[in-house]
Amino acid sequence: MNIILIILAIVFLWLIAVYNGLVRAKYRVKESWADIDVQLKRRYDLIPNLVETVKGYATHENEAFEKVTKARVAALGAQSVHDKEAAENMVSSALKSIFAIAEAYPQLRAVESFTNLQNELSDTENKIQAARRFYNGNVMDFNTKTETFPTNLFAGVFGFKKEEFFQLQEEKAKEPVKVKF
Repeated sequence: MNIILIILAIVFLWLIAVYNGLVRAKYRVKESWADIDVQLKRRYDLIPNLVETVKGYATHENEAFEKVTKARVAALGAQSVHDKEAAENMVSSALKSIFAIAEAYPQLRAVESFTNLQNELSDTENKIQAARRFYNGNVMDFNTKTETFPTNLFAGVFGFKKEEFFQLQEEKAKEPVKVKF
């Protein structure tokens, strides 16, 4: 009888440890997503300033400005990881078009506020990539826990589901937003 109680106590303690490990991993995923979100919000805050600065020099490039604005609005409204991926790819593409416009205006590239915005956006892009790598690492750890034996037997029972990775489109991943002076 004592042996059965000891075995049950060990199994119970093991289940608590499994559950707590899954909860910790889930919170690490949420925390790392919050890091991405902070950097994305910083990026979204910089975009209107960049557009206004470039607009002053390139008034006839309205299509590019509208594209950036629409991409920013879509990104701000995206809820799921998948929606954020698509929206961020649109934002990156739109920003590339703004920087391409800036290349055609040497006097714009000489404006200090524009170069400061370029530097801030470049820094933000680097921080987004670092946060994305951190998030994807935590997702990989969490997903591994939920799919490996014997934890996988209990992950579903406890309601833990696989998380999505935050990825860029393949060609975009190889080509970060370029900032040229």
